[in-house]
Amino acid sequence: MGSHPESKDSLPAPVTPAGRDALEAILTRPTHTVVALDFDGTLAPIVPDPDRARAHPDAVPALAALAPKVASVAVVTGRPAGVAVRHGGFAGVAGLEHLVVLGHYGAERWDAVSGTVTAPAPHPGVAAVRAELPGFLDGIGAWQGTWIEEKGRAVAVHTRRAADPQAAFEALREPLGELAARHGLIVEPGRMVLELRPPGMDKGVALMEYVREIGAEAVLYAGDDLGDLPAFAAVDKLRSDGIPGLLVCSGSSEVAELADRADLVVDGPAGVVRLLAALAAHLS
Repeated sequence: MGSHPESKDSLPAPVTPAGRDALEAILTRPTHTVVALDFDGTLAPIVPDPDRARAHPDAVPALAALAPKVASVAVVTGRPAGVAVRHGGFAGVAGLEHLVVLGHYGAERWDAVSGTVTAPAPHPGVAAVRAELPGFLDGIGAWQGTWIEEKGRAVAVHTRRAADPQAAFEALREPLGELAARHGLIVEPGRMVLELRPPGMDKGVALMEYVREIGAEAVLYAGDDLGDLPAFAAVDKLRSDGIPGLLVCSGSSEVAELADRADLVVDGPAGVVRLLAALAAHLS
């Protein structure tokens, strides 16, 4: 859908009228703009082992160049906030003194100003599911090729290492949904991963609350996965309220639904970083 920058400093053109209006608003009113970004698949390339995921090497320099020119930069992620900070290398960076990381879909928050994470008490259902999952997966014959990721306030089952990752993913959706419901949790599907987590928070809720807290007059949101669809919906709602929004998809053939709804599709984390750097250059 989208076009790519022709050079380091050229801005790609959104393919929708709403996207073009939003980009113009961002360029005109940068100090009233919130730039919000997913982490995995958007700022960091997707890797088989999430513990090895790290931000694109140019991500922090691009964010540090852009952040002082806009109202706020926020990373919105399903990961624990502290993990995203470590894997992103966001702490103690000149230019990112006011960065905010909204972790666990907004249930946790890390502010660069204080360097601390704030969070409510964890949901008891997560501990119960964590204890039950190994035997549960074994009992339904789904242990082979799947693996469990501990996420503190959530627990995830990955199928990327299975012989047929998509088939394993589809086979697990219903039984994991039933397991989650039994413990008062919901299942959030992603790219070959099913995350069991508490209800009531998603990236859309987190983004909407943060944009209103800042009093932003324009917003850019970039994501790559099904978990980013609520944030896309939040931007649609903000648009209907008169706040221009630019929807960016960090290109992936695995999540066509996101690309179809985006104003601009870029070439994965490298494309996101080029877009951030180009925005910073234009605002200099």
